[in-house]
Amino acid sequence: MTQVAERKNRRAVMAELLLLANPTSISVRPDGVSMAIDFDSIAELRSWLRLAGLNAPTLLTGEHEGTLGDGRPYRSMDAYPTWHGWEIFAHATESPDAGGPLDASTADQLAALAVA
Repeated sequence: MTQVAERKNRRAVMAELLLLANPTSISVRPDGVSMAIDFDSIAELRSWLRLAGLNAPTLLTGEHEGTLGDGRPYRSMDAYPTWHGWEIFAHATESPDAGGPLDASTADQLAALAVA
């Protein structure tokens, strides 16, 4: 018989998630046994999986590339681990043509504006 891990309190799971990663949203699904977690990028999702010790070869994941209705390309990744007794639906979507980092001058101007 397979032993089922005791499920952690949702607040404890959310706190640990926030300490390990930078999700854009976390929600407990209506079934009360699963959570949906969204990330800004595939790299952030992969990092969380690695830091949480969930990146086993048997982890169910899926990746997809497509085009939005306005013609912009996108990439997405989904992962479905069980973590601390919760069924997790993790998702990330990114646009490969989102551009690089801001140039130094623009970043400095924005930083000055934010401080003002």
